[in-house]
Amino acid sequence: TSFSTPKKKKRDDGMREHVTGCARSEGYYKIDKKDKLKYLNNSRAFAEEPPADTQVRNPPLHIARRSEQRRLLSSFTGSCDSDLLKFNQLKFRKKKLKFCKSHIHDWGLFAMEPIAADEMVIEYVGQNIRQVIADMREKRYEDEGIGSSYMFRVDHDTIIDATKCGNFARFINHSCNPNCYAKVITVESQKKIVIYSKQHINVNEEITYDYKFPIEDVKIPCLCGSENCRGTLN
Repeated sequence: TSFSTPKKKKRDDGMREHVTGCARSEGYYKIDKKDKLKYLNNSRAFAEEPPADTQVRNPPLHIARRSEQRRLLSSFTGSCDSDLLKFNQLKFRKKKLKFCKSHIHDWGLFAMEPIAADEMVIEYVGQNIRQVIADMREKRYEDEGIGSSYMFRVDHDTIIDATKCGNFARFINHSCNPNCYAKVITVESQKKIVIYSKQHINVNEEITYDYKFPIEDVKIPCLCGSENCRGTLN
């Protein structure tokens, strides 16, 4: 019995076609370098190029970065409290404000740039103290001749004292028709008082909010001059 050697055939892609259907049954044979290079080039091109219907052109790098930033900001905004996001923005870029003489009372705080409605204007900064300490300090301030009180109640137990340790927010005057309002927010488990704009505020317009003092027998006259002025702060 004689065995005939299988005839070697080559395909267009450089691969050898095995007549027996199994490469191992045909033993060892040498592959020409040209055929090997042709096969490698074809297989590499096939691996690197996806099918025509699935090819997607990558956007430019700067567009991809902007898209990623918008995606991250969107996810951050959706998962975080809007007040916290606004507070971080306020710390990053403070509003341009100035204090000068006010027609309402003594000194006042004024806008040096247009402020849109529902924006954080400034944080009311001071020392966090308890009610007992606040009562002691209030009496001491009266003895020292400090007429104005710059204490702002946060809750039942906490008061912010900005009399000797504060920022421009303590110069904001009361108005019965204010353009701002005060709001207590929580940042990193700490309560803070932030002044928000109720409406659009023009340049050189005075910043005001309603002090909302409790009603007392001894009245404090209000000098805001608004049409709906209540006459007193308390």
